[in-house]
Amino acid sequence: MALTRILEPEVMDDPAEAIAYDAMDFRAVNQDFADLVVTTYPQETAFVLDLGTGTAQIPILLGQQRPQWQIKGTDLAQSMLALGQKNVVAAGLTAQIELVYADAKHLPWPGQSFDVIISNSLIHHLPDPLPCFQEMGRLLKPQGKIIVRDLFRPDSTDAIDQIVAAAEGPGFDARQRQLFWDSLHAAFTVPEIEAIATEAGLTKAQVYQSSERHWTLIFPQP
Repeated sequence: MALTRILEPEVMDDPAEAIAYDAMDFRAVNQDFADLVVTTYPQETAFVLDLGTGTAQIPILLGQQRPQWQIKGTDLAQSMLALGQKNVVAAGLTAQIELVYADAKHLPWPGQSFDVIISNSLIHHLPDPLPCFQEMGRLLKPQGKIIVRDLFRPDSTDAIDQIVAAAEGPGFDARQRQLFWDSLHAAFTVPEIEAIATEAGLTKAQVYQSSERHWTLIFPQP
C-alpha cells in the first residue's frame, strides 16, 4: 500500500522556520535546477516567474547565469520574502529580481505574461496543486517553458528516514531534519503529478523521477 500523504502547512511564515530553511544546504540541488532551467530555455533574454521563491535562492542563481533575464519571485510567506530580499541585495541583483507577495493559485498578471515559469519545492505545500498548475498554463507565453521540480513521496516511512539520514551533514539540526521529513511525507508521486498536469491542460508535459528524491516536470516536453 502506498504511503498516505500528510499535509504540511501551505505557508511557512514563521521567522524561525524561514531562517532554518534558508540555512539548509541545498546549494547543489538548487544549482542543478537552475542549470536545467537555462538549458531548457537557452535564450539570452526572458521574463521569468518563480512560484514559491522562498528566500530567492533560485532567482539569484538564474540572475547570475543570465544577466538579461528579468525575474519575479512570488511567495505567501512574508518572512521568507524578507530574507529573500536581503539575499537579493547581497547578491547585487535588485535590478533583475523583484520579489512579490502573491498566491501561486491566484496570480495578479494577465495571461501569456511569462517566457519561463518555474517552481522548486512549492508543490508539496499545496493541499490541491491543480489551481497552481492552471495558473502556470494561463500565464505562459505560446513558445514558453514551464519547469517544476519537487520532492516525491516515498513508499514507506523507512524510506523517508533513509533519505533524510543521507541528507544530513554539518549544521543539519533537529528542526531542519523534521522540516525535511515532513516535506517528503507531504509530497506527491510521479503518477499523481502526471494526472494533475493533464487535468490542468498541460497534456504535453514530461514528468519523470529526476533524482533519488525528486520529480521534474517540463512543459511542453523536449
